[in-house]
Amino acid sequence: MKESAGIIPSKKESGSLKVYLLHMGGPYWKNKKRSWSIAKGEIEEGEEPLEAAKREFFEETGKKIEGEFIPLGSLKSSGKVVTAWAVEASPDTDISSNLFEIEWPPNSGKKMNFPEVDKAEWFDIDEAKKIITAYQIPLLKRLERL
Repeated sequence: MKESAGIIPSKKESGSLKVYLLHMGGPYWKNKKRSWSIAKGEIEEGEEPLEAAKREFFEETGKKIEGEFIPLGSLKSSGKVVTAWAVEASPDTDISSNLFEIEWPPNSGKKMNFPEVDKAEWFDIDEAKKIITAYQIPLLKRLERL
């Protein structure tokens, strides 16, 4: 089973909890309703999960993330386990993501590059639950309980 690690930056603003989410890049996610995610990615062999989460945050946003990381536990989805941490931080939404290559359009024989993440935004926790990919909702609920 593949293992991934991720980070959810959060902050209190005007009395409400805000979370930092990333919009998944590429044509598949362009018009999908639940196309937002925490910053996350696969853990490399021998890598500590929290270090993987920090590396993935940097790869997907171009920003280093530091602070007191609070474990949110793990959850399973479609053949992988995602372990996540919350951190009180305020990264800006001006991001620079790594690229991935796929055949596009499908069966065309043409390869195209797309950003893994095409934008970042801050959302009120209730709004975030409506747009985040469904299997990640429990992570937001765990964060809320903190």
